[in-house]
Amino acid sequence: MMKASLIANSRMQGVEAKGLLRAHKWWLLRRLSQASALLVFMLGPIAGIWIVRGNFASSELLGTIPLSDPFIALQSIAAGNTPTALALIGAGTIVLLYVIVGGRAYCGWVCPVNVVTDTADWLREKLGITRDRKLDRRTRVLIMLCALLGSIFTGTIAWEMINPVSILQRGLIFGMGAGWFVVLAVFLLDLFVTRRGWCSHICPVGAFYGVIGRASVVRVAATRRESCTNCGACFRVCPEPQIISPALHGSGTRVVDSGACLNCGGCIDACPVDVFEMSTRWSSHRSPARDTPVAAPASNKKSRDPVKLSG
Repeated sequence: MMKASLIANSRMQGVEAKGLLRAHKWWLLRRLSQASALLVFMLGPIAGIWIVRGNFASSELLGTIPLSDPFIALQSIAAGNTPTALALIGAGTIVLLYVIVGGRAYCGWVCPVNVVTDTADWLREKLGITRDRKLDRRTRVLIMLCALLGSIFTGTIAWEMINPVSILQRGLIFGMGAGWFVVLAVFLLDLFVTRRGWCSHICPVGAFYGVIGRASVVRVAATRRESCTNCGACFRVCPEPQIISPALHGSGTRVVDSGACLNCGGCIDACPVDVFEMSTRWSSHRSPARDTPVAAPASNKKSRDPVKLSG
């Protein structure tokens, strides 16, 4: 109950400081992005409007631009298949996109299962569920390697057999059937077993995009870290809280440089003093204009000496 209350208070701090809409700016943008990603795929089968043909695994944009999931392409190669030129171009296009916007931005901005896990996390908070069985975050890397090994030994794209993303997308268009059990299992895992269990500890797709994310251009940065009041709001709302400390409390770069970052903007929404912003790996270093000490309110002695906020 205590942990759930702290998370709720963290979100309220942002709302009280910035207002309801601004404190949910990045959350709203993410939901719009995720809904749009599903909609463009669903318009074809449902309404005959073919903006994109295919699915998240492999598709064609506007009848000309190939798009392929690079993790699936890698499994296909591991299975002994020779990808076509179009498949390689499509996979390369996606890799280039996520090198720019952040590898695990796929998890926070596109993946429909993220909505399921976020809902489970919200319900944990509302129900005051405190059970949190700790899992090693390296588990998702191990599962990623197992998926590749499974493809080698079975000659199939192994992960696609149980991939909740593909199951959920097909289910929304054609009906879920038994696929609901897979999606329900992910939801119940995050609700009752461990907070953010699927996305932060298990999903191999997230592990793969985390590797790409190490080189990404767009980054969250603690640009105004001198203004930090140590309220902890950013840590409590972040799906990967361990990645914040180096940027927020370190003496070097202010960029959150871990490939695990979803670029979700949750810390930006939650922070009541606007420490964080969406930036790039090159523009998030010390900025004299932003590091200027904050002036204290004029006292009855008309003092105008600046007072530096503690970090």
